[in-house]
Parts: sequence; structure tokens; C-alpha cells
Amino acid sequence: MARCEVCGNDYAMTFEVHVQGAVHTFDCFECAAHRLAPICEHCRVQILGHGVEADGHFYCCAHCAAAEGAAGIVDHVETTPAPA
Repeated sequence: MARCEVCGNDYAMTFEVHVQGAVHTFDCFECAAHRLAPICEHCRVQILGHGVEADGHFYCCAHCAAAEGAAGIVDHVETTPAPA
């Protein structure tokens, strides 16, 4: 058994996540997300989806990136359907 590094639960079904040369041990995905998800540099929410990166800064969406001065980032690009 191993102990979750977030909540301290000693659990038989822990799992390891290897990130940038470090090994982390968790008992659930919630704890893994809590420890490893980046934080939006504008609104401070944990980024669990794709998010956006601008000049080495992480944001949860284009709106937050724009609020911090990033230009040209959009969450959804309208596309023209291909001809039938």
C-alpha cells in the first residue's frame, strides 16, 4: 500500500503519475488534479481542460488571456463548412 501525497490516505489502489522527472502518488484522480493542474494566472481557477498558453503563462480561456494582455487567442474559431 502507498500513501496519497495530497490527502494522506493509505490505499491499496494508489497510482503514480510521472511528470517532468518527478513521481507523484495519488489515491484518486481528484487528488491528482488538485496537485498537478495548472492555475489560471488571471482568475486563479484550476485548469482541468485544454486551457491556453500565451508567452509562457497559462489561462483557463481566451477571455482570461486577453484580460492579461495576450492578443490573438480565441476559444472557438468559426469555420466554413466544406462544400457538399
